[in-house]
Amino acid sequence: MTFNFSLNIIEFVQQLKQQKDWDLASQLFRSGTSIGSNVWEAQNAESSKDFIHKFKISAKECDETEYWLALCKASVHLPTPEEKLFTDRESISKVLSKIIGTTKRNMNR
Repeated sequence: MTFNFSLNIIEFVQQLKQQKDWDLASQLFRSGTSIGSNVWEAQNAESSKDFIHKFKISAKECDETEYWLALCKASVHLPTPEEKLFTDRESISKVLSKIIGTTKRNMNR
């Protein structure tokens, strides 16, 4: 899910680059692709705390990505992201929250 989301972010970033909006493109690229990279990194976590930490970073990047996408959507000067980016981001956010919560509960048993 996060891998395909990253690919879709890359596609949208190309639209921003075509308009020569390098700064926003860079910000969105970094936050949008970081979600998946931190999830992948969490798979090799050294402990449950490290696992949760990586997922929390992913959740923060997911929130930041929402900000950049919303900014693009609200601006008349930027291309409008497809609604699928918003719905996929929301789904990812819910999954990340669920994983964090479940892992925390399991640690406290």
